[in-house]
Amino acid sequence: MAFLSCEDVIEVDLPTSEPRLIIDANFSVFFNENPMTMEGSIILKLSAPFYQEELAPANNATVFITNMNDDSVYEFEEKEDTGIYEPKAPFDLPNFNDTYELTVLYGTETYKGSTVLIPSVPIDEISQGDDTLFTGDETEVVVKFTDNASRDDYYLFDLDFDLYLPTEDKFYQGEQFVFSYFYEDLEPGKEVTITINGVDQQFYNYMTILVDQSGQNGGGPFESAPSTIRGNIVNTANPDYYPLGYFSMSEANRLSLVIE
Repeated sequence: MAFLSCEDVIEVDLPTSEPRLIIDANFSVFFNENPMTMEGSIILKLSAPFYQEELAPANNATVFITNMNDDSVYEFEEKEDTGIYEPKAPFDLPNFNDTYELTVLYGTETYKGSTVLIPSVPIDEISQGDDTLFTGDETEVVVKFTDNASRDDYYLFDLDFDLYLPTEDKFYQGEQFVFSYFYEDLEPGKEVTITINGVDQQFYNYMTILVDQSGQNGGGPFESAPSTIRGNIVNTANPDYYPLGYFSMSEANRLSLVIE
């Protein structure tokens, strides 16, 4: 006995648009480490059509950061053809009172964004907990930190493995705050590094939306093309053709934990 079926081919017009430049320019400054360091790079990619997951690198751009207080300029160069731009020379640690301007020249467009260094607080302690969530196989990591009572703070936690958590001190102003994060597929002996970054309210709002959209699936909020929410970078000649992404500088603190 044979079974035959007939299938109609349905063509679907997927939404397309001209690719936009994605600028991921986020720097973390670790003042409490010896030696003091700054980590970060500038990643340039092009947004992709609907259902296309891979983002093409934006090559051959001219990229630099200017300290607007003393006009010092820090040039960046692309690492091979990756779209990752790193400083040509050692980058001076930023100052809290200075304003920094990012300039990206790509094709015929000029993109600019400015930021200041945002303060943070230390992490008091991280430890492994015993609780689980749904499957019973999750690993609990407990994080404790104390908010600064003298200001309104916004934080971005880098929870390792491209996982992020934005939080604000609205409900724990000046107090110690404790929260748990539950990881999947963490084997004993695996090291987890938790980093707290100080951010401003605009970046907090931006990352809250991106984390919600990414679903914290381990790919990171910048791995796929974000929706057209505006960051703090503009196209100077063509404002409607604005880029996606953000430019930030954060004071940061981190602690590591080996899973038992």
